[in-house]
Amino acid sequence: MVVLRHEIGDVLRDVRQRQGRTLREVSHSARVSLGYLSEVERGQKEASSELLSSICSALEVPLSSMLREVSDRLAVAEGVSIPDTIPQEFSREFGDDLTDELNDDFRRGLAATNR
Repeated sequence: MVVLRHEIGDVLRDVRQRQGRTLREVSHSARVSLGYLSEVERGQKEASSELLSSICSALEVPLSSMLREVSDRLAVAEGVSIPDTIPQEFSREFGDDLTDELNDDFRRGLAATNR
């Protein structure tokens, strides 16, 4: 069974490690204790939305991007196919340029989860 807090923790740890930052650096920037951040990364504690926002700010990553990566990982774990395009209703409303940009962002997020 996939546990959401484990996936969130894995993504946060992966982002931090890709940046070459320590738990201490990020916990200081996010104003959260080092021990608590460590527990969040290990999936032992569920972080509030406020805390996730603070951690993402400290990592200089939009919360939406982190959640998208978590969502992509959950879909893969559940065996759900991830669409390679956004819904037509959305693209009709906002135009083809935005559709291309969002599809590129989506593919980059998916590629990051498959590393």
